[in-house]
Amino acid sequence: MTMVFAVDEINRNSNLLPNVTLGYSLYDDCGALVTGFRAALVLASGQEEQFLLKKNCSGTPSVVGIVGDAYSTVSMAISSVLGLFRLPMVSHFATCSCLSDRQRFPSFFRTIPSDAFQVRAMIQILKHFGWTWVGLLVSDDDYGLNVARSFPSDLAQSGGGCLAYSEVLPWDSDSNKLRKIVHLIKTSTARVVMVFAHDGHMYELMEEVVRQNVTDRQWIASEAWTTDTALQTPHLMPYLRGTLGIAIRRGEIAGLRDFFLQIRPDQNDNNIYGNSMVTQFWEYTFQCRFAPPPAGWMETGGTLCTGQEDIENVETAFLDVSNLRSEYNVYKAVYALAYALDDMLHCVPGRGPFSRNSCATLQTMEPWQVVHYLQTVNFTTPFGDEVSFDENGDILPVYDVMNWLWLPDGRTKVQNVGEVKESAEGGELKLDEDKIFWNFESKEPPRSVCSESCPPGTRMARKKGQPECCFDCIPCSEGKISNKTDSMECTSCPEDFWSSPQHDHCVPKKTEFLSYHEPLGICLTTASLLGTFICAVVLKIFIYHRSTPMVRANNSELSFLLLVSLKLCFLCSLLFMGRPSLWTCQLRHAAFGISFVLSVSCILVKTMVVLVVFKASKPGGGASLKWFGAVQQRGTVLVLTCIQAAICTAWLVSASPAPHKNTQYHNDKIVYECVVGSTVGFAVLLGYIGLLAILSFLLAFLARNLPDNFNEAKLITFSMLIFCAVWVAFVPAYVNSPGKYADAVEVFAILASSFGLLVALFGPKCYIILLRPERNTKKAIMGRGTAKS
Repeated sequence: MTMVFAVDEINRNSNLLPNVTLGYSLYDDCGALVTGFRAALVLASGQEEQFLLKKNCSGTPSVVGIVGDAYSTVSMAISSVLGLFRLPMVSHFATCSCLSDRQRFPSFFRTIPSDAFQVRAMIQILKHFGWTWVGLLVSDDDYGLNVARSFPSDLAQSGGGCLAYSEVLPWDSDSNKLRKIVHLIKTSTARVVMVFAHDGHMYELMEEVVRQNVTDRQWIASEAWTTDTALQTPHLMPYLRGTLGIAIRRGEIAGLRDFFLQIRPDQNDNNIYGNSMVTQFWEYTFQCRFAPPPAGWMETGGTLCTGQEDIENVETAFLDVSNLRSEYNVYKAVYALAYALDDMLHCVPGRGPFSRNSCATLQTMEPWQVVHYLQTVNFTTPFGDEVSFDENGDILPVYDVMNWLWLPDGRTKVQNVGEVKESAEGGELKLDEDKIFWNFESKEPPRSVCSESCPPGTRMARKKGQPECCFDCIPCSEGKISNKTDSMECTSCPEDFWSSPQHDHCVPKKTEFLSYHEPLGICLTTASLLGTFICAVVLKIFIYHRSTPMVRANNSELSFLLLVSLKLCFLCSLLFMGRPSLWTCQLRHAAFGISFVLSVSCILVKTMVVLVVFKASKPGGGASLKWFGAVQQRGTVLVLTCIQAAICTAWLVSASPAPHKNTQYHNDKIVYECVVGSTVGFAVLLGYIGLLAILSFLLAFLARNLPDNFNEAKLITFSMLIFCAVWVAFVPAYVNSPGKYADAVEVFAILASSFGLLVALFGPKCYIILLRPERNTKKAIMGRGTAKS
């Protein structure tokens, strides 16, 4: 009757199709494919009954278009045939996405959004509430099965979640299958159930839900049953209250209720709005029968209908125009056809869209020409909604989001809590969450996930044989992080960074080197400075007592030089402290090598002087002392030291030591160290020192028993023994010590050997000079030698 109203309103509109009157024929498909298909063929073939409206308007008019059908399956069957003739068909309720196929249905249009958008709208609601683990129930027809085919892929593409189960509801009310489906709903961990089905399916399903007492579930309704009042009973509402669903866009049609009040059964052909369906409705509403009544009707107390009953005084949903949804779609469909005709009749000859810029006329128009104008139609309803079709014949998709309430007085209410629409920018969901009623004790949206989200610091690992929404959270390995929820993989930190304890962000790696501030560094630095201070004290003592026999014996100049070189040995150990840089790496080994060669050269020359002096004291040995005087001694020390300097220079030039960030020892630390550059160069440097030390040791060992009250060869032998022992132990310890401990071992060896030389060579002399001055005489020093001779 909304279509009848729309046709009547258009005919009374002087601005739309002026001088043209629209007519209509009404058919009831009774929900049957055969009936609907037969009706469409009758309309398309022009074999419906002829009529006489006015004297100048009679006969069988051409059918401009068909409004319907409500069922997707029936619409597919009809449109596949009508498409051969390009006869436009505008459905108000067929939502199957398959009808958007322009190859199969070239003349099909609809004023209700496609299921493809309905699925996307559902997915937006699921994503909004974080429901990633849901169940899906569909009807066993094109409407439901197409959804079942497209929903999983659409859900996966959106990243919205996965299906815990997908079941098809039977048409024949198979109790065993329904029982299994409801048991699956009851035992599944998915707390959200989406149903794409008709009200008949839902009623059978909910009866089984009540029998098994399945509560604590959030139902999501498709547009087919969102506003269905048959399910809103006290028997079912304890389970269905709180249902969220999407409904066809509600509209308002001014004057529709008044039009309905004018409708009367067509008994005397004096009411153009009457038809057989009105008669059936009238008899049902007033519980009466038109004459002649069925046999026995009057005997059972039945009454006859007069057609003048006051319908306004009867409680009927027919007059409720506050929730026009599918009716509003019918209204838009009729107007779409009318505007297409109007656009066609306003065509300017010579500027038309057809061959040779021709136009169609009311007398010569073809169905495919109406399809052309219907494709480009664009108008706005009095309610403010824009109506146009895309290239697939689909209307701009808009849905209302509805929520079921069960009021304390027992009444039910389906309230609008938002809308979802699609635009060029994508889907847009608007919800008033404060208005939504949740059928849970917490009065909050339920949690419906297979696995809880993986926090930062972990990654998702899919459980074998289960959907991708079911996963374990695996902590990131060392050196890798994930800084967002539900990360698919952990990312490695940059080279100079390491993972935090929570593995959710990268932190700079700890640095390690022999620092002045740590206990080990403090101890070594203190020992180095202490050795330097002692050398300075001893040097001052020797300078102060430089005229005494103890100082003058065995070349005091070499003793002074030896003390200075030992001081340099102590100080060069400080170069091994602190963060390595290029200049410290180059200087530390050069300074170490030259300082020790200078020290050992002095000791070697001192040993040689002892041997030469005693050899000269023998008859005929005086000439040897002439060839090893003070100048030769200084020259020998200089030459031996210059050789080491040449070795260091060649090493630094060919393969210089350099600072290096070592990450091999510890993954979470950067060990700053000096790489020697050339192992051969470092080995030659140490080998040269070792050669001089061994030579000094051997000469001193040979001279240990020479007659003298104070034979320095014994002290040299002991000091060289300590020196060699330290450096022999140094090599394996250095090779096996990582990072800063290698530097610590080298510093320890430097300090130990330096202290060994200092104490062994100068300890006894300082003892005599300071504590036993009576022995610091030439007679005391030479006394034993004189007695023996």
